[in-house]
Amino acid sequence: MTRIVMLLLVLLAPALGRAEATLDAIKARGTLRVGTTGDYKPFTFRNADGSYVGADIDMARRLAAKLGVKVEFVPTVWGKLNDDYAGGKFDIAMGGVTNLPPRAAMGPFTRTTFVDGKRPITRCGDRERYASIAAIDKPEVRVVVNPGAANEAFARANFPQAKLTVHADNATVFEEIVAGRADVMVTDGIEVDHQAAMHKGVLCPAAAPAPFTRLEKAYWVRRDADLDRLVGAWLDEEIDSGSWKRTLDAALEAP
Repeated sequence: MTRIVMLLLVLLAPALGRAEATLDAIKARGTLRVGTTGDYKPFTFRNADGSYVGADIDMARRLAAKLGVKVEFVPTVWGKLNDDYAGGKFDIAMGGVTNLPPRAAMGPFTRTTFVDGKRPITRCGDRERYASIAAIDKPEVRVVVNPGAANEAFARANFPQAKLTVHADNATVFEEIVAGRADVMVTDGIEVDHQAAMHKGVLCPAAAPAPFTRLEKAYWVRRDADLDRLVGAWLDEEIDSGSWKRTLDAALEAP
């Protein structure tokens, strides 16, 4: 039995070494690889010229500076985020990432940066009409959703009777409601408020008395004890000093 255990340890050693060497790799490479979708204002958004903006984009740049390296933004999509994490495509995922049990089982999350919940957004004239899950889950209601991850999963679980359309581009999904091709979308509350502000007088949060769920946003770090401690200490400073809140508030006001 002892020989078998020793053999297993020998076989696992390279994998364990890779898992615990992320911080060393960042410093040797000179870059912090940040996985981000670039389609979730106010946290992350990729402009037409390829540049990134958003609250978590600013935070990523500050984290890289803290580490003394440059930042490299690695594009990903919600439907492949877990696979890209498992594949080691980035060192940390940032951009409104929700701390979900399947993700947390793969690697550590930082402390919560924002508490949110799923809420509906619709045209302002319909805000009283779609104020509950039951009101939305009707055959005549056209629900639009972006593909993959939590929004699509929530819609499929809660709106089996509604007409569900998966819109491929998260950056333009709200335009489907504006154009009258869809009636409602359920997404994170902060995105609902931001899109309502961007489409003032056209899109409004539906009059739901409370969010449908509870969500906690955080940063998803590679499994490396040293990196996890460093990121945690840095984030404590950012939150406790009020710097994170100022960054998020500024991003909320941006177009």
